[in-house]
Amino acid sequence: MTKNMGGIDKTLRVAIGIALILGALLGYGTWMWIGVVPLVTGLLNSCPLYSVLGLSTCPAKKS
Repeated sequence: MTKNMGGIDKTLRVAIGIALILGALLGYGTWMWIGVVPLVTGLLNSCPLYSVLGLSTCPAKKS
């Protein structure tokens, strides 16, 4: 898996993922377990949907 996420994208995904999972644990709804998806993609620095669409938020590599 190639890295295709920048720092802000990664930080937001991890924060939102944790918030949703905490909401699920506190009983706000089982649908909040969807927070696992942004958490995992943020921790792996790779989004499968970005790969399919050819997107990347990684800063450009300097040559």
